[in-house]
Amino acid sequence: QVQLVESGGGLLQAGGSLRLSCTASGGTFSMYGMGWFRQAPGKEREFVSVIARYSGITRTADSVKGRFTISRDNAKNTVYLQMNSLKPEDTAVYYCAANPGFGTTDEKDYYYWGQGTQVTVSS
Repeated sequence: QVQLVESGGGLLQAGGSLRLSCTASGGTFSMYGMGWFRQAPGKEREFVSVIARYSGITRTADSVKGRFTISRDNAKNTVYLQMNSLKPEDTAVYYCAANPGFGTTDEKDYYYWGQGTQVTVSS
């Protein structure tokens, strides 16, 4: 039902900032929990951050905690990932995804996925 499209990726040097956006269509955005995942070259996809439907609670991976912030704007059907103090280790394809409404960190709980956007951080 839901289509997700990410934007905002790019190439930058370590220490810089980017804000990723993911816009949804074809569903009721406010009823979904929204998460961000990433996949680095040669590695498995990993959880980054999630914002739940009702409570607004967020969960963020230890590897990016304090640097990345997730938020959403239901009026715009958009979830954001603000990424600060970027490191070369953050280089990956970043995916947004929708779950049934809770703050799960397990990718198997997510039903809808975007196509991904590339973030490359140089040293």
